[in-house]
Amino acid sequence: MPGSNQTESSAEPAANRVKTWWLSGLPGAGKTTLAQTLARHLRELSIPVCVLDGDEIRQGLSKDLGFSLADREEQGRRTAEVARLLNLNGISAIVALVSPSMRGRALARGIIGHDKFVETYVSTPLHVCQQRDPKGWYAKAKQNPSLQLTGISAPYEAPTSAECVIDTNQTSLADAIVQLTSFLRV
Repeated sequence: MPGSNQTESSAEPAANRVKTWWLSGLPGAGKTTLAQTLARHLRELSIPVCVLDGDEIRQGLSKDLGFSLADREEQGRRTAEVARLLNLNGISAIVALVSPSMRGRALARGIIGHDKFVETYVSTPLHVCQQRDPKGWYAKAKQNPSLQLTGISAPYEAPTSAECVIDTNQTSLADAIVQLTSFLRV
């Protein structure tokens, strides 16, 4: 039918716009701010989007998990499964999650799919994150060294081949959003 080709070709660009931006970095790096701002921008473009924030996920979906590396990787796996389901339903996902290990992020990429996964390293330096300390984690870690805070008493493995790298101390929010939306194919 002549109309079916038009439907397929008009649906294809929309499918190409479905992505999962996986924002990882130290606590206080700016992941949540980037995620919320990117979501607002995408909604202005009429792109359906859902933000999956690590702190919010820990209150429900991952409330049974602690902060060991295994638990952090499990939280990443669960979050990736939710992002995959959103993507399958035409909804982009923006994940704001420390996700400290390369193995955990590779697992997430495998679950979501290489064509939809945009690894974004929010590379803000530790000293800047400590100065910001928006949730008081660094102050708590100073008082309680056993807290296992990523970047202090727990390691963060920086991505070596992220599609996007943003230092929120050097890059304006507007420029960061331009970088992140450049991964949409129209």
